[in-house]
Amino acid sequence: MPRTFTLSEHYPASVEQVYAAFADERYWRARLADSGADAVKLESMVVGSDGGVEIATTQSIHRHKLPALAAQFHHGHLDVARRETWQPVRDGRTRAQVTGKIVGAPAKLSGDASLVSATGGSELRLTATVQVDIPLVGGKIERFIGGQLAELMTAEQRFTVAWLQQGGAGPTP
Repeated sequence: MPRTFTLSEHYPASVEQVYAAFADERYWRARLADSGADAVKLESMVVGSDGGVEIATTQSIHRHKLPALAAQFHHGHLDVARRETWQPVRDGRTRAQVTGKIVGAPAKLSGDASLVSATGGSELRLTATVQVDIPLVGGKIERFIGGQLAELMTAEQRFTVAWLQQGGAGPTP
């Protein structure tokens, strides 16, 4: 049965500043390089004429680095394909559709994100549903993925804050 997670992160920067990073290819290349994945690829990045942004990435983790739970059900390296489709900023806010999947496995994620003004900056809110279609243990894996998703959001927030504080240079990978 799919599980839904609601997560949020605060940014000490405006919606427009954070969105500007999301619309910068250098940001995505640096963020991927900083991700800790063994192999990364910016599959595509399209900035629409309306200012919307669509990003597709793939991150690979070698099998020997996988947690035991993941390695038990997935043979070989783990490839995670992600897609984020951000609408242009309007009235101090933006929204996105977010999807993810583990390539070659019955695991997927879909959700909605919003970046809104908040005291002292902005807040990224994500409501995501994780579905793992493996009988008996799918729920356990879904909970595990939800925990990993929370850690990932925090790591990406830290990277983005550092990127913005360093004027778009970001942390050195």
